[in-house]
Amino acid sequence: MSTIALALQGVGVVGPGLAGWAQGAPLLRHAERWSNEPTHVPVPMRLPAIERRRAADVVKAALAVADEAVTMAGVDPAVLATVFASSTGDPLNCHLLCAALATPERLVSPTRFTNSVHNAPAGYWHIATRSMAASTSLAAYDASLGAALLEAAVQCAQERRPVLCVMADTPYPPPLHALRPLTDTFALALVLAPDPCAARWRLRVGPTDDAVTPCAHAGLEQVRRTIAAARALPLLARLAAGDGGRVVVEAADDWRLGIEIAPEAA
Repeated sequence: MSTIALALQGVGVVGPGLAGWAQGAPLLRHAERWSNEPTHVPVPMRLPAIERRRAADVVKAALAVADEAVTMAGVDPAVLATVFASSTGDPLNCHLLCAALATPERLVSPTRFTNSVHNAPAGYWHIATRSMAASTSLAAYDASLGAALLEAAVQCAQERRPVLCVMADTPYPPPLHALRPLTDTFALALVLAPDPCAARWRLRVGPTDDAVTPCAHAGLEQVRRTIAAARALPLLARLAAGDGGRVVVEAADDWRLGIEIAPEAA
C-alpha cells in the first residue's frame, strides 16, 4: 500500500500530567517539565446532565478530547465521519456485569447492558452532536491506535471528507487489572482531512517494517508502554515540537504504521 497524504486540523488529548492540548503541548515539547500526575477526566458538557451521570470514564474522556480537537479544527462535528477505538472498552462496566452474572439472581442493570457495547462512546458522541455521519468502532489490543489511524486515513483518501479519529483507554479494576494492568486513563483525538486542505500539520501514513518509536523521556515512555492509547505519545510529541519528523506506531502483529509529519509552514 502506498502512503496516504492527510491534513491534520485539530488535536485533543487527556492523560497523566496532560490536561488538554493547550496545557499538554508545552510539556511534551519540554518533557523535563512533565510530571506523572493522575489523569483528570473532564466533564463532557456536551452531554445532558443525566447522560453525564451515566457515562463511564472512557466515554467522558473520548468526548472531551473529541470536543477539543473539533474546536481547534473549527469544523461542525455533525458533518464528521468518526473512527472510535479502545483496547479496553468500558472496564468498570465489564467488571460490574461479570459480578452481577456471578450472583444467584444474575440481574443485569439495563443501563449497564446498554453501555456495555464497544461503540458506546461513538453513540454518545453522535447523539450529542446530532450527527448522521458514518461511524466505525474498533479494537486491536495494543495496536488499536495504529488500526484506528489507518482506518481514518483510508476513509479520508477514499471518501475525500474529514474524519474524527478518537481513542480512549481506562484501567480495569481488580481482578481483571492483574491480567490487563493499564495504569491510568489516556485519550486522544485527531481531526483528519484529505490533502490538500487547510491544516496545522501535513501527514503521510503508510505501512513500514521499521521499529516502533519510543518516547525520549523515561517517564513518558513508561506511560506509552503501559496504556495502549498512549502509544500516540511520540506522535503528539512531534506535533508539539512543531518541526516535523517521523514516528512509527504498532498497527498489527507483523507490521507497523509510519507517520511522516510536516508543519503547515513547511
